[in-house]
Amino acid sequence: MGKDSLVLLKGTLDVLILKSLSWAPLHGYAVSRWIRQTTDDVLEVQEGVLYPALHRLERRGLVRGEWGLSDTNRKVKYYELTEQGVARLATQGDDWSRYAIAMGKVLGAERPS
Repeated sequence: MGKDSLVLLKGTLDVLILKSLSWAPLHGYAVSRWIRQTTDDVLEVQEGVLYPALHRLERRGLVRGEWGLSDTNRKVKYYELTEQGVARLATQGDDWSRYAIAMGKVLGAERPS
């Protein structure tokens, strides 16, 4: 993890994964790369955390996986959102947006006079 990387808060990984899969199926490394690139290297998801989370989301019916070949002809598992995953992303996305706005207000608050 880079020196400027942040530790993920509990509950953020699922929404990050679901969002990364909202446009197209991706394999695990591509999910990790998307999160890292989208956050300008601030959030970095290690394999030891990512793959158990993908498997958990799959067991819960939020994503489904299918084996295929990567661009380099390696066998990889591609994950895509299920309808239930799309619904969960919408709910969690709204919740996290409200949370981020509230935290911004708290951190931007000035001392009362």
